[in-house]
Amino acid sequence: MDLQDFNYDLPKEAIARYPANRRTDSRLMVLPRYQGPFHHKTIRDLPEELKPGDLLVVNDTKVQSWRLFGKRTSGGKVEVLLLREDSPGVYQAMISSNHPLPEGERIRFQNRMDAVLGAPGLERKIRFLNVESFNEWLESEGELPIPPYLGRRAETIDYDRYQTVFARVPGAVAAPTAGLHFDDALIHKLKLKGVNLAPLTLHVGPGTFRPVKQIRVENHKIDAETYILPQETANRIEEARRNGGRVIAVGTTVVRVLESVAMPPADGLKSTGCKLAGETSLFICPGHTFRAIDGIITNFHLPFSTLLILVAAFAGRKRVLEAYRAARDANYRFYSYGDAMFIA
Repeated sequence: MDLQDFNYDLPKEAIARYPANRRTDSRLMVLPRYQGPFHHKTIRDLPEELKPGDLLVVNDTKVQSWRLFGKRTSGGKVEVLLLREDSPGVYQAMISSNHPLPEGERIRFQNRMDAVLGAPGLERKIRFLNVESFNEWLESEGELPIPPYLGRRAETIDYDRYQTVFARVPGAVAAPTAGLHFDDALIHKLKLKGVNLAPLTLHVGPGTFRPVKQIRVENHKIDAETYILPQETANRIEEARRNGGRVIAVGTTVVRVLESVAMPPADGLKSTGCKLAGETSLFICPGHTFRAIDGIITNFHLPFSTLLILVAAFAGRKRVLEAYRAARDANYRFYSYGDAMFIA
């Protein structure tokens, strides 16, 4: 399909730059997957849309405070986003500055921490020199990497609200945003309804949010991301299926994990056949055969993004873009801190 098929117009003021007052204040568009009218509700209404025996699968990754700001020896500003740790004090990172940074460039940070850069590239190695106190320094100096389209740096509210209540396993550089709408009270109501929840982990990397630039979207490649599907969650998925319940993915990251382990030669998500840990670079676009999920709870995503394309693959491109236009006209809030939709 052509990349322009996944574009839409959105006024700048529709982008939610801050979270709603409460997690469950977010609006919820209920979108029947195949046909039927849209319904405008709130996240607090979600239990009404689910049935006893349904299973919500959530992502329990935790966002790391891995954005750092330093300076070159010449005084030029440098921004660093750590992506993953290779060894103590050595990371793969994305580095940005006003001028090219050669291999061996020394970067100086606050509180007497220096680092040396590896070879240039989209991702490059950075080696911190004071390894003995590095973890304590990073905890003190690291900043939460909120999305750049918010047009601001992280503030106190983000350290709570840009983490889900499910966050347990450190390793992400971006939040699985569909989970941001849940709080303990909503989870309690879901359980009273007979709706179960089960976790998996996918450490969200920057590649998930990198815009597609290939004219033919099928040619786009997603960076590999690490996942863990606990045996207990695989068992609960099979139990829900046996009992006629639906498997609802809370977020596109969950979709990608479940669909990855359900791809042939695996047979569904049977606990004897699924791969419980690994990496996925699965790019889901129209034409994908969904094997693992019956529904998605997801936010409203950026044009040209792999996330929008995934949702379009599940519910149909025209139907999804029609829903996006309806959301825009009804003053929904968009992107990470915005409102949500439930498709089933």
